[in-house]
Amino acid sequence: MNRQGLLVVMILVVLVSAVGVIEAKHQSRKRFVALQALEKVRDQMNVEWGQLQLEQGTWATHSRVERIAREKLNMINPKMDEVVIVEQAGQEQ
Repeated sequence: MNRQGLLVVMILVVLVSAVGVIEAKHQSRKRFVALQALEKVRDQMNVEWGQLQLEQGTWATHSRVERIAREKLNMINPKMDEVVIVEQAGQEQ
């Protein structure tokens, strides 16, 4: 192969390499944008999770459960003479 042929091959190799670098950079940018979008969704879900935990804590408070038991189920605390303690045979205390 003469010098001109070698020069043409080297120029082609450099051009192919440059196109490869450009494509890799483009893919990298696309993936970074996708990552940022996913991080935003994650952050929104974390906020929602925190709000749901607070809401669950509010719904499950002892006073609320007791109030609903009294109002809707007509439940009351038993008197001391109505309390019966049942023990299983064979268990030590």
